[in-house]
Amino acid sequence: MQSKHFINGQWTTPATTNTFATINPATEEVIAQIPAGNSDDINLAVEAARDAFDNGPWPKLSGAERAVYLQKMADIINRRLTELSKLEVLDNGKPYPEAEWDIEDTAGCFEYYANLAKELDNSSESSVELPEPRFTSKAIKEPVGVAGAIIPWNFPMLMAAWKVAPALAAGCTMVLKPSEITPLTAIALGEVAEEAGLPAGVLNIVTGLGQDAGQPLAQHPDVDKMAFTGSVPTGGKIMEMAAKQIKNISLELGGKSPLVIFEDADIEEAVEWIMFGIFWNQGQVCSATSRVLVAESLYPKLLECLISEAKKITIGEGNSDGVLLGPLVNKTQYEKVLAAIAKGAAEGAKIATGGKRAASFGKGYYIEPTVLTDMSEDSWIWQEEIFGPVVCVKPFKDEADAVRMANDSRFGLAAAVMSKDEQRCERVARAFRAGIVWVNCSQPTFVEAPWGGYKQSGIGRELGQWGLNNYLETKQITTFKSDEPWGWYIK
Repeated sequence: MQSKHFINGQWTTPATTNTFATINPATEEVIAQIPAGNSDDINLAVEAARDAFDNGPWPKLSGAERAVYLQKMADIINRRLTELSKLEVLDNGKPYPEAEWDIEDTAGCFEYYANLAKELDNSSESSVELPEPRFTSKAIKEPVGVAGAIIPWNFPMLMAAWKVAPALAAGCTMVLKPSEITPLTAIALGEVAEEAGLPAGVLNIVTGLGQDAGQPLAQHPDVDKMAFTGSVPTGGKIMEMAAKQIKNISLELGGKSPLVIFEDADIEEAVEWIMFGIFWNQGQVCSATSRVLVAESLYPKLLECLISEAKKITIGEGNSDGVLLGPLVNKTQYEKVLAAIAKGAAEGAKIATGGKRAASFGKGYYIEPTVLTDMSEDSWIWQEEIFGPVVCVKPFKDEADAVRMANDSRFGLAAAVMSKDEQRCERVARAFRAGIVWVNCSQPTFVEAPWGGYKQSGIGRELGQWGLNNYLETKQITTFKSDEPWGWYIK
């Protein structure tokens, strides 16, 4: 494992000898000591990215030529699938099947944007019709420049791909700062870029703490665009720093996503989607199904079924067979989630099941699958993101009540509705104030579809064509095409 930063196509000795530990959340043991980058490392990385964009070949290559590199990266990731999946489990704690799915999606993301890069060759220029025949005009799409990316710890390599792949496809160069909690597969991404022969300076990776490396990256004057996924408070700080330079930004922040279940929904199917939505990745998902609203007539039976099934979930180390719920990512998150459950109970919420450390584990950050009920609509536990295996369940009276409750949130990332009535599903889906809506399911994510939220859940969209557009600027070129003078000054 590399103990250096990946800068300008080389593994570069850090500016200082400072390191931080990355911890296996299943055992609480140190996996490795990782370089703690600072502003000097960030400056070096940005300088490399700036030179690669301003003077290097990357932005001048055709989309098809850039696609070759992206496809090579996809192929290398697929070849290293098992190794990278195990590394993700070791660093993040999630069950191996989930990690393998993530790494497959990572490769798929690079392949998808390789194909979009090819399409840019035919779609990056379009003519503009003008009312004045003496002029012609066209609009062209160009890469925005040097992009900075700060990614979270819940889907470490996949979240890197969501930013790196479209940025490179567009012709940008990038400096990536992974989460200090889960840096290992981001370091491996540098190895992938190196093996793929990516030109020097196109992708640079600096590990470090947020205040020492993330902040210098976000406020660096030579970074043209910042992309961030993480918490609302940190996103607000990045937005504030970007505002001082009028910097292009995209933010994917928190959520408190509702799932509305009507009385005609199948209980077993609804419970399966609830569990997938809140216990996948230990509930450490920005779009997690953390608020479940159930029609009053269905509420008692559905709650009984949910509690029964939650108690059956196999908890354990992510590389063990049959495990569906691993440890939370670190001690800090573990303590935050337990504190959130305690706060909810103090406010009057009932712990229907779970709510404490999982039994039989001497070490590791394990929390039982937790179902809370009877909280008030204005309670902290109902309104705020917990980011753990904790779901809040409440009954609703009718459709209008359900929509009101679902939209009563400062977040607007995702929402879902379940009913056999297609017209009602369409009506409710359109009424949700959320950027992502699922009908008769919850949480399936596809690289082809836009991802992002309303309100405090963020700015902009990732994935699909929308993700590529994050890293493109539009330029107008208008030409005077007449043999006669314009006539404003010449008489």
